[in-house]
Amino acid sequence: MRVLFAGTPAAAVPSLQALLGSDHEVVAVLTRPDAPTGRGRTLRPSPVRAVADEAGVPVLTPRTLRDAEVQAQLRELAPEAAPVVAYGNLIPPAALDIPRHGWINLHFSLLPAWRGAAPVQRAVLAGETETGMSTFRIDAGLDTGDVLGMRGARIGPLETSGELLDRLAVEGAQLLVQTLDELAAGTAVATPQEGEATHAAKLTSQEAQIDWNAPAEAVSAHIRGMSPDPGAWTQLRGERFKVLGVEAAQAPEDLVLAPGQLHATRRSVFAGTATRPLALGTVAAAGKKAMRAADWARGAALTEGTAFDTVRIQDAEEAR
Repeated sequence: MRVLFAGTPAAAVPSLQALLGSDHEVVAVLTRPDAPTGRGRTLRPSPVRAVADEAGVPVLTPRTLRDAEVQAQLRELAPEAAPVVAYGNLIPPAALDIPRHGWINLHFSLLPAWRGAAPVQRAVLAGETETGMSTFRIDAGLDTGDVLGMRGARIGPLETSGELLDRLAVEGAQLLVQTLDELAAGTAVATPQEGEATHAAKLTSQEAQIDWNAPAEAVSAHIRGMSPDPGAWTQLRGERFKVLGVEAAQAPEDLVLAPGQLHATRRSVFAGTATRPLALGTVAAAGKKAMRAADWARGAALTEGTAFDTVRIQDAEEAR
């Protein structure tokens, strides 16, 4: 089929690459406009645009699809389907009927679970061990359209949301191409979503603060779900301190730590929780690059009483 691909971040790149290597013809790519990045705020193309430019595929970067001229331009491309992966712009009702087979979204959850902007992160934050990906036809609702394909995936016990998203992006690309193949062959089956829907709201920096008074499993899920962005954080000696991963190391049997209290061994750093010490993985002290917790601890002058702040912003606001 003639397809119009819509996507922006790195997670959409495997799908575009898979489509470029498929039997389908990518007639153009829709992506967000170049954005300022880095300290110099230099305008840089999206990861999807970089791949499209290299492949010689025409690129469109409208700020909105509500513009009638933009919609006319899309109609001139005559796409039969428009696969979408993390595009970042709403598809208005007036544009939904432009491709004959519709706009086909690859979403990183088993719908109707985790509809919204952060399905991978919310699944990890919830402590789930199973997730997956879905392809569905976009309609006027928020991730409510009929499902065309599904594939499950496990969440590893130490896996961060960033690591999981990288893996699902590759596996999901295969599912997206398969769905388009079935649409082209006339064998695709659209199934209404069934079951309880959950919402995957965008993560905020405030909610990323770690609650050391929670059980170890909940703290682990929180750290992994918030990694790499916005990054789970706490405070140490009055400064913000990020914890970006956990490790499988077992604490000494006789080690008892209060919530937030730190203990460093030669190879690991443990932090107290409500239930048991948790081994920290990658950390980033204020003004420092991310590194293994054990490497950070060697230069941090930790004492037996060193502890993360257990007072959370939300708790302090509620107390006032």
